[in-house]
Amino acid sequence: MLYPLSYGGRATMRSTMWTPDASICQFVVPAGGYQPRLHIVEPTVGAPVHGEKMVLVCDDTMSIRRLLRINLELEGFEVIEACDGAAALLVLQGLHGSGRLPGAIVLDAQMSPRDGWWALERIRSMPSLDVIPIVMATAITVFEDISAMQARGIDACVQKPFDPDVLVELIDGFVREGRSFVSPMR
Repeated sequence: MLYPLSYGGRATMRSTMWTPDASICQFVVPAGGYQPRLHIVEPTVGAPVHGEKMVLVCDDTMSIRRLLRINLELEGFEVIEACDGAAALLVLQGLHGSGRLPGAIVLDAQMSPRDGWWALERIRSMPSLDVIPIVMATAITVFEDISAMQARGIDACVQKPFDPDVLVELIDGFVREGRSFVSPMR
């Protein structure tokens, strides 16, 4: 179940995204409509150094990113968003440069202009990023052979539409145990 966030009696939602120049922006959406205001976000004092509770959510559909953000933040995760594979790589490069990496990545398989398969290939080719568990979310009804998916570097695959609670439990397992986590969805 999703719960509205409120501050001073007014419902708001905050969304953090990385811009192409690797700066962090935060959108505040007030109740009653989508009227984003841009705020530059300073790094949080005392934030975890290695990003143990940080998750990168990469999907070209804003409502999916919002759904995952809300559910993951309710469980104590810090969520960073990207809207396609190229943006996800920029985010990871910016985080790596600051000494922080996410504990897990959720990638949409089909995005434009750079999809999740493109990003997956590049992430797995970088030794410093290869340790991050990746969950692929896809609307495709027929999955490849599980061993073929694992050979491509996917740690788990979920089919859209997915149950957010199940995905949060899956992400939590990967963040806790890394790529060695044995997912019931493998």
